[in-house]
Amino acid sequence: MIFVTDAAGQCVYASGEWVAFTGQQVRDAMGRGWLERVHPDDRPVVVETFKMAIASAAEFSIRYRLLGPANTPRWVGAGGVPSFGMSDHRFIGYLGSITEIAEGADDTIGAYGNVERFVPPTPHLNTSPSSKLDLVADHLILAHSLIEQDGGKSALPFLRMALFEVGRELAARVPHPDRPLN
Repeated sequence: MIFVTDAAGQCVYASGEWVAFTGQQVRDAMGRGWLERVHPDDRPVVVETFKMAIASAAEFSIRYRLLGPANTPRWVGAGGVPSFGMSDHRFIGYLGSITEIAEGADDTIGAYGNVERFVPPTPHLNTSPSSKLDLVADHLILAHSLIEQDGGKSALPFLRMALFEVGRELAARVPHPDRPLN
């Protein structure tokens, strides 16, 4: 599942897979509404990790439980790559992904977060992208991770521009007249 946030961490886009996975309508996930679907025990880890990442405009990854349509917890890996404005290079938000990582897992693992590095987990069949642009976002996020791990850092500025443009296109799919993304 792909998501886009603004610089304040407000969700401005969530892919259609969000509805099937959580039972929450996309419009209800906007802003901070998505937190309603985070397991209450994991919410503090998610909020604190996200807050620390926003404060430093850094990559992040979080492992936690999302509540499904019947409030059944499902373990996911989520994270994001920061986007920066094209002209002034100021932090404008995140392009990120959420992937189910352990279908049917029990509570033997705990929620945790990491700021500074996002390595997306292998996509699960339940969270495969449904639109071509979501799939492009998935691949760009993975490419960003691979470049960070294996060299080719001279390509990062161009990859970040592509992430910015894809994030802007995704956010434009959800009308937000009071929050322009530029």
